[in-house]
Amino acid sequence: MDLGLQGKWAIVCASSKGLGLGCATALAREGVNLVMNARTPGPLNEAAETLRREHGIDVRAVACDITTEEGREKVLAACDAPDILVNNAGGPPPGMWTDWEREDFIRALDANMLTPIALIKAVLPGMMERGWGRIVNITSQSVKSPIPVLGLSNSARAGLTGYVAGTSRQVASSGVTINNLLPGIHATDRADALDRAVVEAEGITMEEARARRAATIPAGRYGTIEEFGAACAWLCSQYAGYVVGQNILLDGGAVNTTL
Repeated sequence: MDLGLQGKWAIVCASSKGLGLGCATALAREGVNLVMNARTPGPLNEAAETLRREHGIDVRAVACDITTEEGREKVLAACDAPDILVNNAGGPPPGMWTDWEREDFIRALDANMLTPIALIKAVLPGMMERGWGRIVNITSQSVKSPIPVLGLSNSARAGLTGYVAGTSRQVASSGVTINNLLPGIHATDRADALDRAVVEAEGITMEEARARRAATIPAGRYGTIEEFGAACAWLCSQYAGYVVGQNILLDGGAVNTTL
């Protein structure tokens, strides 16, 4: 299937590894040129070179903290007219309600709500003027089924979801879609960190922690970045222009809801 993306430009945040890299790779496979971002130059440059070599596309690597105004300016300067924006940032640390103070919530909001909103506002005018654009936000299954130990993430990502619900319907008539992908547990560093917390708290092995978590997922396994990236590429495609303001779970059936 030709997704109709050949030659377009995408900004993919936090894309040196994990779900961001899965999205960047899937878009590169469709001939999309990339601006890739991450904080650490080494892994970022390595990932960018791999995609450049394997897919013959233009890849611009911008090492910076996307959650800062300076970082966002650097990324946007590398591509002033993106066709696609994939918002992504690492989630806040787990904990209990007693652990979090105002400063913790501010950091979570900056990373997982206010940063994607700032980037959306920056790219929307150009997309609307050109009559085409795709924005995909990587949020979390916790938007539909809050995870108690991820209260910071629950709060920030729910705020972004509310913003997208309204904004997406205001811009859809201009040929621009905004949607959210809600990952469950995938085989990424984030999953390792969550499993490691269980290991330390309960004194079990990493293998036991992973097996326990996998047993709670109807699919019986963690997701892969490849299948997540493929879903992102489809949402960015010529075939997804009628998908507006949706929250799409990729969680192996972990969230048990009718709708």
